[in-house]
Amino acid sequence: MPRPSFSTQLFVLWILVAVLCGLLALSVWLVLSSALGERVETARRQAASACTAVASRYDASMQRPGEANVDLMHAVLDLVLIRTEGVEGGFWISDPASNIPDGFLAYAFPTYEGSGVKRDIPEAETPLILHTLKNAAAASQTKTGDVSNGADAVIAVACPVPNHPGLLVWTLTRARPPLGPYGERAATILSAVLVFIVVLALALALAFRRWKRNLTRLEQALAANGEFEQGKRLDLLGERDLDQIVVALNRYVERAERLKREASDMALQLARAERFSVLGKMAAQIAHEIRNPAGAMRLKAENALAGDEARREAALKIIIEQVGRIESQVTSLLALTQPIALQPREVDLDAWLDQIVVVHESRAESHQIELRVEVDTAATQPVFDPAQMARALDNLIVNALSHAPSGGYVKVAARHTQPDGGERLRFEVRDNGQGVKASERKGIFEPFVTGRPDGSGLGLAVVREIADAHGGQAFLADDPHTTCFVIDLPWRPY
Repeated sequence: MPRPSFSTQLFVLWILVAVLCGLLALSVWLVLSSALGERVETARRQAASACTAVASRYDASMQRPGEANVDLMHAVLDLVLIRTEGVEGGFWISDPASNIPDGFLAYAFPTYEGSGVKRDIPEAETPLILHTLKNAAAASQTKTGDVSNGADAVIAVACPVPNHPGLLVWTLTRARPPLGPYGERAATILSAVLVFIVVLALALALAFRRWKRNLTRLEQALAANGEFEQGKRLDLLGERDLDQIVVALNRYVERAERLKREASDMALQLARAERFSVLGKMAAQIAHEIRNPAGAMRLKAENALAGDEARREAALKIIIEQVGRIESQVTSLLALTQPIALQPREVDLDAWLDQIVVVHESRAESHQIELRVEVDTAATQPVFDPAQMARALDNLIVNALSHAPSGGYVKVAARHTQPDGGERLRFEVRDNGQGVKASERKGIFEPFVTGRPDGSGLGLAVVREIADAHGGQAFLADDPHTTCFVIDLPWRPY
């Protein structure tokens, strides 16, 4: 027979606890309702005795009858009521000419268990106090009033002060019944309930102990470097609720192991396919870049063999140019495959930038392109590798001169900027050519991506690698009117 689930056991135990609470409530009701009348009578006598004592003491202490001494009233109240626990009281005058709205002259509660001295008359019992005082004033004798509230009762007593017309003393107390005639029966019921609670507590303790032990085993299995993390199957614990979790976790382990194997196989296949794709793309690009110059050299060589001396000389010049093109391609490929070794130092931007731009002036003049230079320096000199950065700017200037129209311009700028409080060096190469198509902007710095028929697609890739080596970045700025390539790097990173 399968054992009931822990939740079912817990529900049954809570039902038993609810029944137990009902029995306790019944017992408490019997205790509180026993001998209430007897307790009320005792409290009435105690309050009346205190009231008479206060009135007599005040009359004996007051040498001039008919006058009201509030300080003496408080002193008498404190002196008398301090010996009667749970009794509070005060003085009240029934004379309308006293200019006192409610007639209360003094009040004290010396045995009050709260913090501080209680000097405010209880608002909830004020109607009962006033009703009793008015009855006593009308009859010129001691009167008692009480109000019952379930198992509790509030008793008020009012008595006139001798030789002081219209002056009365009032006292107030509360009656809470102890064990009365039903005490033995209530005690028996409470004893039985106590035994039941002990038995129930032991049963709960055993159930929770077993649950906690199994739960600890499950937590250890799920902990770091536990059985679950190691991919092992978990043993059943003998608790139906926990065993359902264990079965689900075991299914998860099996599924995770299967998915891991499938993912590993797919990763191998993907890596193999990606490697062949990259190799194929690179091989095709390299073959294309080398085949064109090689074909041109072969054609010129054949023409040279069949021609005169002048044709041979012209063919050799073209062959030399094509060999230089192949060497440039190979050099760029080597720059991408080998790490860039930087030799940073302080650089005079004005002189250094003039040396770079002067190399390209003849080409700019031949294409009727205005080549401008703008330098905005700071008090200190920037630090970078001048040789590597010269390669990057050369590529950007060549690229700009190839795209700028006749009569256009290419602007080379170096600026000192301070975005977010940090010093930066910003190179800009700007031209007013047709710009870069939106479809080409995303991968323009990737190898073999070019917008020119005679381009290699390696120049911008080299620019990006040099910028990264300096801890900066190279990007194409968003400018709708011109094409602006930017190299941004720290001003003094070392």
